[in-house]
Amino acid sequence: MKRLLSVLLCALSSAQAAPPVAEVQDVPTVFHGVTVHDPYRWMEDVKSPRAQAWMLAQGDATRALLDRIDQRADIEARLSELRRSGGDSVRSVMRLGQERIYYLKRAVGEDQFKLVMRQGLAGPERVLVDPKVETDRTKLPHAINHFSPSWDGRYVAYGMSAGGSEQASLYVLDLATGKTVGRPVPRVLSAAHWLPDSRGLLFNQLKEMASGDAETEYYMDSRVFLLRLAAPLRPVPVFGRKDTPKLALDRLDVAELITAPGSRWVVARTTDTTVPEGKLFVAPVAQLGRPGIVWRAIGEPADKMQAVALQLDRLFVLSRAGAPRSKVVAVDLQRGTLKSAKDVVAEPTTGMLEWMLPTRSGVLVGHRMGTLVQPRRYAAGDLVGQAVALPAAGAAWASDAPAADHDDVIVTFSSWTAPSRFLRLQGNQSEAVTLRNVEPAVKVPPLRVTEVEFASHDGVKVPMTVLHREGLVLDGSNPVLLEGYAAYGFTMSAGFWPGNIAWMERGGVVALVNARGSGVHGEAWHRAGFKQTKRNTWLDGVAAARWLIAQGYGSPSTMTAMGGSAGGIFVGRATTAAPELFAAAVYEVGMLDAVRSEDSANGITNVSEFGTVKDASEFQALLEMSTYHQIKDGTAYPGVLLVHGMNDPRVDVWNSAKTAARLQAASSSGRPALLRLDPQAGHGVGSTASQADAESADIQAFLLWQTGKLKLKD
Repeated sequence: MKRLLSVLLCALSSAQAAPPVAEVQDVPTVFHGVTVHDPYRWMEDVKSPRAQAWMLAQGDATRALLDRIDQRADIEARLSELRRSGGDSVRSVMRLGQERIYYLKRAVGEDQFKLVMRQGLAGPERVLVDPKVETDRTKLPHAINHFSPSWDGRYVAYGMSAGGSEQASLYVLDLATGKTVGRPVPRVLSAAHWLPDSRGLLFNQLKEMASGDAETEYYMDSRVFLLRLAAPLRPVPVFGRKDTPKLALDRLDVAELITAPGSRWVVARTTDTTVPEGKLFVAPVAQLGRPGIVWRAIGEPADKMQAVALQLDRLFVLSRAGAPRSKVVAVDLQRGTLKSAKDVVAEPTTGMLEWMLPTRSGVLVGHRMGTLVQPRRYAAGDLVGQAVALPAAGAAWASDAPAADHDDVIVTFSSWTAPSRFLRLQGNQSEAVTLRNVEPAVKVPPLRVTEVEFASHDGVKVPMTVLHREGLVLDGSNPVLLEGYAAYGFTMSAGFWPGNIAWMERGGVVALVNARGSGVHGEAWHRAGFKQTKRNTWLDGVAAARWLIAQGYGSPSTMTAMGGSAGGIFVGRATTAAPELFAAAVYEVGMLDAVRSEDSANGITNVSEFGTVKDASEFQALLEMSTYHQIKDGTAYPGVLLVHGMNDPRVDVWNSAKTAARLQAASSSGRPALLRLDPQAGHGVGSTASQADAESADIQAFLLWQTGKLKLKD
């Protein structure tokens, strides 16, 4: 009797944990003569009781199952240990005049980043903003999304949001009194810029959505406001489609107004928030807020600007116009334009230029060669430059130094085998500096790093970095994690991640592929995985998996893949195009329904990268890159864990919900398709340390379970 009761209780428990079956309610749509079916369109109304009930039930069932994976808690504990032993986390370093250094810091044992500053590298640290105050008050996790100190050091403007939503409100803090100036300004998603005299600031504010507005209106018709810190505190619109009609701006021209100390100019730069190419205008900063201000056009999307930096009477621009590997030019703001600008850093013959930073006497750039980024210093008149010595092979990223008033520059340096550290570049040499109270003390096993190139489906050689524990036997039995992103020209670089270390400690292999769509070889490589050529992205991923299996790193029973955000296309289509190669996959906040994407708030801004269904050729490409629409009934798909925050403003959570439902209905493999949801998270921006550790532990436990390395507890 006891045994029978136990069996019945187990069966009841399993039934309660089973995810609910999604109702099919097809909405067919015809595009250019092609009928596209959408059986779960109703989930796009994510706030409806039906969608909420289904998603929350799915999340509960997933949570119950993941908690049953043996050693999952051990994995989370190790991830937390690795993170803590990596020392205090420091990011977003900004250096201004008088050696004032600002940055975000999450101390060991703390959950969220604080805004801190110090006077000089040796000065004591001062906490300016602690989001935990709001977290404790509201019981919702808060995060600092951006910050901008005034040039004179009296104020700092910062944006803070809740629950991973990135819906930041702008605060202005008076550092002398510790009090907020005026009221917070809602819907300010990007950093403010201070007037040269620090008596006012400029910020872009999104409009307030009206009832019944389509989601695609979200980024439309934004405006830049000038707020002078004098009574009355009233923001005045100074730039935007409604405020500067003579400039013929597009509705999706989201602008920032850039200033710098000592400069008499203000530069207006617009983008669609996704691609860096946009429009450039310049005007005298003294005319801001006046009816007769004259804006002069100095650049357009065809000039292919990637980044800009203002210094006195010159605007430095990282550009790809006539230079697919990028170059740096300087625009004379009094009379010049981008087309007449002079080169100050020549296009490299190999690799590409990743970033640039004007200094007092020249320009510092990051020269990418594969996954490595080497700083190079260019004095005035030197188009070739000289490499700056680094302590090891890795990737260096310059801190933000908008004042451009010094030649020594602080960079963050990362390698595959050690936590990131900070270096000060002086001349062509570098030295370690300390920006955190607790330095790294990580102990990891010796690792092997192998840079390879494999032939893709069309014979093109694709670069990949393979990492694993030294001495690992390559007999095909190892769990392999293939990761890719390959969009917007973004390239994966050398770096140290606790998740990778924990995976390799358990005998796993990490393979990072810079497929076409990344920028590892410059603009041409990006364009080879872009709109109508996007299929190269996931076919490069399929070829990578085949190569790894052929070389004995793993086998189809141990091969896994992961991608996030736009990388959802990479992982989703690789694992649906060649499901027989994979045991499991993780789709993390993935763009999975490319056909419906442009009808969402952020999706409309991605038309420039992926295309529009309004164009017949681009529609075909979107349909092919849409994982949701390429899932076929009766196909043996790998196990899939779909990870999403329910407050995600960049990729709507319904991408994961619809795809999970479709996989659950279609797959014949018997492997699970699980929807892991976090009600207090978004796209990952602003997640707390504990949220990140828990998510990484779930991912690794799931993959190790699906590859047979871990089992479910009874």
